[in-house]
Amino acid sequence: MNISDLIQPRHLSRLAVIYVRQSSPNQVLNHQESQRLQYALKELAIQLGWHPDDIVVIVLDLCGRSDCLIADRDGVCDASSVNGRLLLGLKGQISEVELHFLRGRLTEGLLNKAKRGELALTLPTGLIRLESGEVSKHPDREVQSRLSLIFDSYLERRSLAKVVDFFQKQKLKVPRRDQFGDIHWKRPSTANIVSTLKNPAYAGAFAYGRSRTVMDEKTGKTRKISLPIEEWKICIRDKYPAYISWETFEKIYQMLRDNYSEYDRNKTRGVPREGKALLQGVVYCGQCGHKMTLQYTGGVRYICNYLKQHQGDALCQRLLADPIDDQVVQWFFDALSVSEIDLSASVLQEVERKRDVLLSARRKEVERLRYQARLAERQYQHTDPENRLVAAELEQRWEVALRELKEAEERLECEEQTTPQWAIPADLLEMLKKFGPRLPELWEQGLFDSAKKKTLLRSLIDKVVLQRVAADKVRARVVWRGGATTTDDVSVPVGSFAELSDAKEMEDAIVRMAREGQKDEQIAQWLTAQGHHSPMRDVVLASTVQKVRLQHRILHQPSQSHPRHVRGYLTVPQLAAKLEISQSWIHDRIRKDIIRVTKDASTKCYLFPDKSNTLRQFRQLIAGKISYLDY
Repeated sequence: MNISDLIQPRHLSRLAVIYVRQSSPNQVLNHQESQRLQYALKELAIQLGWHPDDIVVIVLDLCGRSDCLIADRDGVCDASSVNGRLLLGLKGQISEVELHFLRGRLTEGLLNKAKRGELALTLPTGLIRLESGEVSKHPDREVQSRLSLIFDSYLERRSLAKVVDFFQKQKLKVPRRDQFGDIHWKRPSTANIVSTLKNPAYAGAFAYGRSRTVMDEKTGKTRKISLPIEEWKICIRDKYPAYISWETFEKIYQMLRDNYSEYDRNKTRGVPREGKALLQGVVYCGQCGHKMTLQYTGGVRYICNYLKQHQGDALCQRLLADPIDDQVVQWFFDALSVSEIDLSASVLQEVERKRDVLLSARRKEVERLRYQARLAERQYQHTDPENRLVAAELEQRWEVALRELKEAEERLECEEQTTPQWAIPADLLEMLKKFGPRLPELWEQGLFDSAKKKTLLRSLIDKVVLQRVAADKVRARVVWRGGATTTDDVSVPVGSFAELSDAKEMEDAIVRMAREGQKDEQIAQWLTAQGHHSPMRDVVLASTVQKVRLQHRILHQPSQSHPRHVRGYLTVPQLAAKLEISQSWIHDRIRKDIIRVTKDASTKCYLFPDKSNTLRQFRQLIAGKISYLDY
């Protein structure tokens, strides 16, 4: 029956379209009363005169342009008329404002509750919320100890991958909670380990607003990004029972950021790795200020390619790493010897504590698996034997539980009976008591791998700034923890004598001392003592002195005159040039006694008659027509 004057036969000849506004799955599941009211609009359409077969439930679209009517429980509106559009517009605006205020009040209430720390956020594994609303640690001590082991392992190994590898090698599982709150033991993975390390609830803190939703300008898609601690909306400490202190959480949080590969940004130190370059992650360019990275082609080098990558400029610097590392390590030894660090007792106590923690985790694992095996046995014993399908499944579960228990017991027994590999003999313990002064010796003996060496250096060094001041000089400035600095020039290898910054000074000294009659070795030793060095060495070589001396035609022996010319004879170089063969070919035959000749006593050279017959005989020897020559 028609109850509105606006409804005409032309309207009733069309379909009646019902708009149901359920904008999310959550509304469909939880707002069912609103859903019922909206679907009841179909009954209203029937009351307005439409046949049930002419009613379709879809989404609202352009009604005015199609001369359609819009009806709700308050009445019917004509979207094509001025009054109808005005009424619908006012209702829509009022509805939007109302929704805005409702959403604002709800959000404000949620934030106020969060500011008091009373918002019931989902708790991570290891924390439970009691019926009273109070939060406590999980009553299962194995869960507690395993979570503590995750934090201790990361603080020790300083690498997420190494922690996962440690848990997998030790066959230790990590506790995870399902959607119903039950604990399940799962294989360790990067995802479940890092989610534990980054959750502030384990440090006893209530945190809200740790991420932000941003939209990609290119794709238009939204994604969540994690915010640094200082940008969290709300952070209330000491709200939950803590597994670690807040200071420890901040340290782990910073380590995780450092370990993240950010060489493109050149902002963080990075985790100490097994590479040869000892200053990896702490070296900065003295020209542009950006972090320097590593290049292993043609020797280990520190390079600054930030401006090249981002602006297309040339490399700022490319510096050979070895001499810089050696100098910084020497400064580190000097600083360490002053500190008089004694690590022996604390090292042993820490290693013993770590072993006890691991054994404790093993024992708790065995205790849990033993309970699960007994539970599986009881379930199997209470099963009706006639129900074969259930009995077979429970028997299989019992067998699996027994097998896991046996493996865990064997691992525990093996570790309890095995002598620890870190056991330190008495003589080594005595050496550790003098660790600081003897560190250079232990360093050279290979006691530390590259990663440990880097960790030791970082214990005192904050960063190293490098700037080439000459072809063979790099100015290194070490910034120590606490703000003190050490600055000095480090000599680096160059390709030629002319590239040395003190080449002119060295050349003048060599010429002067050589004319005084001093030998090359004496000159080289004196120049080394004065702080000079050869192009590719950290000392002055006698060969470098000889080369400069000969360039100035200063000869110590007559045999050194070049070229040598002896009337009526050919020397080896002259003979080789005439025959168009190498000098080494002639010397090789002389050593093998194929060419029999002795050195001339006065010239100290092998001499051959300068005659055509000599050349003819040598050509026959080269062609294999004769077997030897005798001069």
